[in-house]
Amino acid sequence: MKYVLVTGGVVSGLGKGVTASSIGVVLKACGLRVTSIKIDPYLNTDAGTMSPFEHGEVFVLDDGGEVDLDLGNYERFLDVRLTRDNNITTGKIYQSVLEKERRGDYLGKTVQVVPHITDAIKNWIESVAAIPVDGKEGPADICVIELGGTVGDIESMPFIEALRQLSFSVGQDNFCLIHVSLIPVLGVVGEQKTKPTQHSVRELRALGLTPHLLACRSAQPLLDATKVKLSQFCHVAVDNILNVHDVPNIWHVPLLLRNQNGHLAILKQLDCLSNAIPPNLEEWTTRAETFDNLKNSVRIALVGKYIGLTDSYLSVVKALLHACIACSLKPSIDWIAASDLEDATANSAPASHAAAWETLRNAACVLIPGGFGDRGVEGMILAANYARENRVPYLGICLGMQITVIEYARSVMRLERANSAEFDPDTPNPVIIFMPEGSRTHMGSTMRLGSRRTLFQTTDCITSKLYHNYSYVDERHRHRYEVNPEYTDKFEAADLKFVGRDESGKRMEIVELPSHPFYVGVQFHPEFKSRPGRPSALFLGLILAASGQLQAYVDKQQNGN
Repeated sequence: MKYVLVTGGVVSGLGKGVTASSIGVVLKACGLRVTSIKIDPYLNTDAGTMSPFEHGEVFVLDDGGEVDLDLGNYERFLDVRLTRDNNITTGKIYQSVLEKERRGDYLGKTVQVVPHITDAIKNWIESVAAIPVDGKEGPADICVIELGGTVGDIESMPFIEALRQLSFSVGQDNFCLIHVSLIPVLGVVGEQKTKPTQHSVRELRALGLTPHLLACRSAQPLLDATKVKLSQFCHVAVDNILNVHDVPNIWHVPLLLRNQNGHLAILKQLDCLSNAIPPNLEEWTTRAETFDNLKNSVRIALVGKYIGLTDSYLSVVKALLHACIACSLKPSIDWIAASDLEDATANSAPASHAAAWETLRNAACVLIPGGFGDRGVEGMILAANYARENRVPYLGICLGMQITVIEYARSVMRLERANSAEFDPDTPNPVIIFMPEGSRTHMGSTMRLGSRRTLFQTTDCITSKLYHNYSYVDERHRHRYEVNPEYTDKFEAADLKFVGRDESGKRMEIVELPSHPFYVGVQFHPEFKSRPGRPSALFLGLILAASGQLQAYVDKQQNGN
């Protein structure tokens, strides 16, 4: 196994995840099989209990792993299916070591960070790297490892030491270190500054790791003089200094690396030039250039709880992007704080209330994504009501589907105080209830998680047609509340149809309003499996409906074209 380690310096948020994913894309285009590991030095066992404001979205894998959003980048870029073990955290490592200590596996030895924690990290990396994630048999050729955080962080020190030991044990021909750093430009001086990168590399070298390549983030392309200076003071060859400057869209990043022969530098360091072919990135080039040249856009109202940090809905945004490009459109996302739509805001912040409603009315479609807690729920219900009554294309995901059901129960069926038991435990009409196997005492990994099967109840519905009339679909879940099965017959009698259910028939997975052009709610999260060039069927349906292309698309699908 050959390893490519991606570390970061100077500041966080430089785009290590996109850089690591892009490196994987270029190496895969060279004919090599690639897998990925993300190391997060925080003490949380996984990302499942972390606030979206704190760490961005929680990405969910097929096996139910709640992981860092960078694994979503890996899956989208590399078109692979990762496991929960591809995300290593300090919490997982210490938990595994302490479990061994309690069992007596260390035979009475004093358990220490070195060697026990570092050995656990190395063993975890080597075992996970050998697991195929591309659907083929046998281990991959290269494992790209991203170390989260910034070099010098206290919490990442055990990982740095373990990776130093790993680089020594696997040999120099099997280990390539790429350090992602920032080259700032001071507004007054206007000069590209290398000193922050110099200090970052010096810190890394002091910890026993020497970078073979630098990936320098900057607003503008690096000057030749800047590269020479970096080479001189960071002990990295000029040809191994890659510039990842700002680009119109992230699909240009693999092309940037390819155009600077980054793949050759990596392959040379790993002594596998003879096993590789020239990278074929025609599909990436076409996609990047197509997006840059798109003229028309579609306005999408995204009504959510966590709009203060757009990374909270990263996979939703990417799924919208994939769907829009398939429709030859650019996404124009209007972010609406759900609470701004509520009547209470009209009194406390009338300007925000008026702006939110104006934005909603100007959108071509409405999307309500997942979330937890009661903040903004009444605003979401108003948005769903607006989309239903005005025949605006609408997609509700997870909580969004539950909002769909609550709104319909109140506005159409006139069920008194209809609500979710999550928001009103005393409601006389709990149309959304706590799932039977859920835990009320523990938050982590106690939801319905991962890939689950949904069976279509009829082929005569828009979602079945969007899924090419398959009898079932496997999508990823993350929820602990669901539609109360005691009410389903009442809803269907009132024309709200549950066209997708789980294998027991008791769990409602997809809801549609047949009398509406496109009014769909799904309990699962279709955004997690959307890929560039292969958009999620439901996101595609939303954009097709918003742009007036849905019927033509469905007719074409039905005719087998």
